[in-house]
Amino acid sequence: MWKTALFLIFTLVTVPVITYMYDEPLSGLQAETLCTLLWVYGIAALLCFVVSAITKNYSQVDKLWSIIPIPYVWIMAYYSDFAPRINVIAVLVTLWGIRLTYNFGRRGGYSWKFWTGDEDYRWSLLRAKPGFEQEWKWILFNLLFISAYQMGLILMITLPTLKSMGSTVPLNVWDYLLAGIILLLIVVEFIADEQQYNYQEAKHKKIKAGEELDDYYKVGFTHKGLWAHMRHPNYAAEQGIWIVLYFFSVIATGHWINWSIAGSLLLVLLFKGSSDFSESITKEKYPLYGRYIREVGRFIPFKRKFKAAKTD
Repeated sequence: MWKTALFLIFTLVTVPVITYMYDEPLSGLQAETLCTLLWVYGIAALLCFVVSAITKNYSQVDKLWSIIPIPYVWIMAYYSDFAPRINVIAVLVTLWGIRLTYNFGRRGGYSWKFWTGDEDYRWSLLRAKPGFEQEWKWILFNLLFISAYQMGLILMITLPTLKSMGSTVPLNVWDYLLAGIILLLIVVEFIADEQQYNYQEAKHKKIKAGEELDDYYKVGFTHKGLWAHMRHPNYAAEQGIWIVLYFFSVIATGHWINWSIAGSLLLVLLFKGSSDFSESITKEKYPLYGRYIREVGRFIPFKRKFKAAKTD
């Protein structure tokens, strides 16, 4: 995991620099706005590290993942004097954030003691793996990857908004088309999360009541609805939202490639690594998951539909 984390941290530093070198420099307004955003990022990342180190709950970044992009985009809207295109982006990100915050909250992610709440089970499993035997190694991992990298990535995925600032291209039909696609992806993400939440809630309710699980719940993991066609439909929609958001900067600049693409590219890398780790855990827990991997595409439904009734 150290190698993966170091690679991701390396890309977070190098990819934006390389892409920036081959693009137009920031305007004065964009540079001023970015300076404010970096201050917010630095304070948020430092707080996540300090709170997680004190409380031993390493899901502090998870609590902010769906929240902090909202002030980021509205800061950019403010600096742009609430330009129409930036307002559209800010409203879309706000809707995305409200939905995702609701989903995280109902799963126990938040508490009135803001530093508590359920911790992502993967952090404890990761810490038990070779490479984190010594405390200082985990502290360094928490600082560089969990806090600094992930919070930095959250900022970067919003930066197509910054690139769109100061554009002379008026809001047009292409902007509305992108907005419609993002709204559709938010709905897809909502449906996927609902299907997963309902399945797991019902399964654990039966287990807690001492009821025998039927074949549907014996599978152990969500495998119907969107999940019969993609192993991670929620992750697919999440990546799609930020990739589509990048194209607002394409409309604003008239160029297909600009430095703000780095955020969505790095997000795809993160979800690849995150899903690899999650699937390795799930495969150990549920015998049918190996066949599910073979039969169902990870983010794209290019394979056949999964049928749990089949034997492995």
